[in-house]
Amino acid sequence: MNATSAEAEQPPGRIILLTTSHRVAPGLLSWSAWQTLHGADRVLCADGAHPQLPYLREAGISVDEASPTAEELVDICAGGRTVVVVATGEGEPALTDGLARLAGSGRFHMPDLELLPASYDLPGARLLDLVQVMDRIRSECPWSSQQTHKGLAKYAIEEAYELVEAIEDGDADELREELGDVLLQVVFHARIAEEDTDSPYSIDDVAAGIVTKLIHRHPHVFGDETATTPEEVKEHWLRTKAAEKRRTSVTDGVPLGQPGLALAAKLASRARTAGLDVPLPKAEGVGYELLALASRAEADGVDPEAALRAAARAYRDAIKDAEG
Repeated sequence: MNATSAEAEQPPGRIILLTTSHRVAPGLLSWSAWQTLHGADRVLCADGAHPQLPYLREAGISVDEASPTAEELVDICAGGRTVVVVATGEGEPALTDGLARLAGSGRFHMPDLELLPASYDLPGARLLDLVQVMDRIRSECPWSSQQTHKGLAKYAIEEAYELVEAIEDGDADELREELGDVLLQVVFHARIAEEDTDSPYSIDDVAAGIVTKLIHRHPHVFGDETATTPEEVKEHWLRTKAAEKRRTSVTDGVPLGQPGLALAAKLASRARTAGLDVPLPKAEGVGYELLALASRAEADGVDPEAALRAAARAYRDAIKDAEG
């Protein structure tokens, strides 16, 4: 439509590109989006299977399944009409690029072009993408479809150590990537658990469990108790944890398979927190010397495992320097 003088006098109208998030349930649109849809002269959508269409039609909005070119859309708007384009998942790049070319040519009386996000992702919404991707990989990947909890266990340990290394290196980008790798382990195991014939559960069950636990163990946040120091918070945590687990010893639940220094420090922490004055075993040997060092470090607020790793890294650097 070349702009003649008569056509140039007509109001150009409006094109509103309405976008929605597939991570939000269809039909949950903003109030401004509903107002715009009801007030539009025409509503167009190129995808007849768009998940929003049944809800728009249920609300009395007539939607034409059409994918006009940029020039055809400008023609539809002529005379001041408002046209809403319900964007597909790709966001209609071909249409917006075409409108940009028409506007740049200077030969067309262009309508106003607006972008209207009708629904927004909530924090954590991308986790839904991860669950969907993991589901497809589990179903279609020859390797992933055969994995078991036991087979994946070593990867969880490896990823945890790589996460610790990224923290110690202070590399934010590396830390973000390693957090993703650790998160993958959680989602992968939860997806495998869905197939358990005896006690199946899903990632939602895993999340629900940790939410319940966090709320219960933070009565100073979600309940009537108070805590003004980290020590009081830890006291709340240990007390509620003991009640949940019905443990008979402060050592119950301490994983014996963890690295030795971390294990020694954890046991010393449990005893100290419980107010137990337990003398260290008296015996000769490097193991008992390390036990004493780990206990002393824990009492001083030092993580002996992290301290040893830092010293080992310094030793590694010294070896590299000696190698030239």
